[in-house]
Amino acid sequence: MKKITLSGVSKFLGSEKVIRDVNLEVESGEFFVIIGPTGCGKTTFLKLVAGLLSPDNGEICFDEEVVNNLTPSERKVRMIFEDHALYPHLKVHSEEGYSNLNFPLKMMKLGLKKIGKRIIKIIDRLGISEKLFNRKPGELSEGQKQQVALGRALTIPPEVLLFDEPLRDMDPQTRNEARSEILKAHQDFSSTSIYVTHDLAEGFSLGERVAIMKDGKFIQTGSPEEILSSPKNSFVESFVESYRETYREAFDT
Repeated sequence: MKKITLSGVSKFLGSEKVIRDVNLEVESGEFFVIIGPTGCGKTTFLKLVAGLLSPDNGEICFDEEVVNNLTPSERKVRMIFEDHALYPHLKVHSEEGYSNLNFPLKMMKLGLKKIGKRIIKIIDRLGISEKLFNRKPGELSEGQKQQVALGRALTIPPEVLLFDEPLRDMDPQTRNEARSEILKAHQDFSSTSIYVTHDLAEGFSLGERVAIMKDGKFIQTGSPEEILSSPKNSFVESFVESYRETYREAFDT
């Protein structure tokens, strides 16, 4: 587990300043959620933490180590994308050839026996059905794709797990099941996790702490209860009111 600290971090994409002088601490082992509208900088923020982008200003630290120039593998980070980023031509699992589940382990040139042990462990933990092994991503449901993407991310135990709206296209029942799997993986692997979403209800159900993001800045950070009871400004209030309207019956009881 790593404590993640950003100090004065900014990022330009072209001439646009997408991340604006961000200061943030995510505690070791915390499940931290970022909530904000499309285009506010959530994915860019995750890519900076992952090492897929480099900051133009500021420092990113894991514990006391500055990681600005380290690759994702050197940071021991795994990122799960909205589109799952599965390899369309590969099956879910194969004992000998390349597959979506074993690809990271094959790239490490581990022996078949070691790969097999790790894959079995992941399959058992996530409950991935053997019926899916010979299927390619195009033959999987959104929930099954998310399950396989999470399994692939966990084959090499990460110290930091990053989630870029992985449940966005799922039906409500599948989303609920997937949330449980994500929280279980976070607990089982004792990782520090950052999860981004545009959905306040989803963020509140997952996060120990949440941050509301707008235009590349964090407007308010706190527990779901703190944000619900004391929104900092009109922007956060609009998020909270939308949430209250959706769950009005619960608030009125």
